[in-house]
Amino acid sequence: MMIPRKQEYGIKRSGGARGGSVTHLRTLNSGSVRRSSAVLPSVLTFLVIVASGGLLLMIEKGMLNSMDTPPPRGNGRRLDATRQKGGSAAVDVELQILQEIRNRTIKTMCSQKNMPHSIWTLTPLQRKTVLQHILVNDEYHFLYCYVPKVACSNWKRVLKVLNGALESVDVSIKMDHRNDLVFLSSLKPEEIRYRLKHYYKFMFVREPMERLLSAFRNKFGEIESYKKKYGVEIVKRYRKGHAKDTSVKGDDVTFAEFVRYLLDEDVERMNEHWMPVYNLCQPCAVSYNFIGSYEHLESDAEFVLQQIGAPPHVHFPERQTWYKPVTTETLHYYLCSLPQKLLRQLLPKYILDFSLFTYPLPNTTTEHCRH
Repeated sequence: MMIPRKQEYGIKRSGGARGGSVTHLRTLNSGSVRRSSAVLPSVLTFLVIVASGGLLLMIEKGMLNSMDTPPPRGNGRRLDATRQKGGSAAVDVELQILQEIRNRTIKTMCSQKNMPHSIWTLTPLQRKTVLQHILVNDEYHFLYCYVPKVACSNWKRVLKVLNGALESVDVSIKMDHRNDLVFLSSLKPEEIRYRLKHYYKFMFVREPMERLLSAFRNKFGEIESYKKKYGVEIVKRYRKGHAKDTSVKGDDVTFAEFVRYLLDEDVERMNEHWMPVYNLCQPCAVSYNFIGSYEHLESDAEFVLQQIGAPPHVHFPERQTWYKPVTTETLHYYLCSLPQKLLRQLLPKYILDFSLFTYPLPNTTTEHCRH
């Protein structure tokens, strides 16, 4: 395989002292930063505390199980609900500040000595997982770490259009998640090293509990193979009197039963649809240039397409009409209906997703859940 020369790319790299992730964010002009800098100190103070080595100690000692959850950000509305077509300067500055906060948080947390700073320092299982989730495009010189339930099907459509396997992102076909795609795991070590060093790297994240609920509703509500493989096991294991019931179909798994199943699972061996994003994409071991969010999918996707130099006719697909989004009200209902002991036990498994990607812990206090 001929490896392209570095000077052909013109990729802008962001500087950083450490070997882990330094997210390349949209450039902030100095005026915007000065006008918005007052927002940063209080938020960053909390994030720096969370990002300290004490977080790992708290996880190990189970201290998070007894922590009160902080209130939801702002008034609880989704940020993208305020975005108009084309966006406003105020909202754009807010998004840039949030991205800067995420950048600093990742840099602080990943600089800890006990965090990985290269995929080659990961365990074989960890390295296998991340390499199997990073997709390669050699024509436009980028790597994309896909995360199930974070618009990965639409990103795969974009990749297939860019590599010529698909005529348009709007073609109505069932997505094949393996064919016509190149995974980093299929390349030789020296080819992997080269692309990790020189290619533009990006990933997308989503509020952890919203992503988890989306996976639960999709897999146990619509996909027969998941009902048979996981649903039957969950019901037999966690529903009294059904351990030896041969009539179990696994089509009526409750969210509480699903959470109990997750509590007994090793995060490094979880199914990819509910494995933490941190374990899937290893943002400390891979220096991503950009980390977009599901909450601002349209604008962040457009930004990535510009960065990789995608042709003007290539756009990010619109959501399919059959898609059933997880609303704020739906998430509120499921989390508030869940025994709070289970939620407190579950959060540590996803704490790095909350803290690294700056999502507030869910507020399920009695007062909040009453509304």
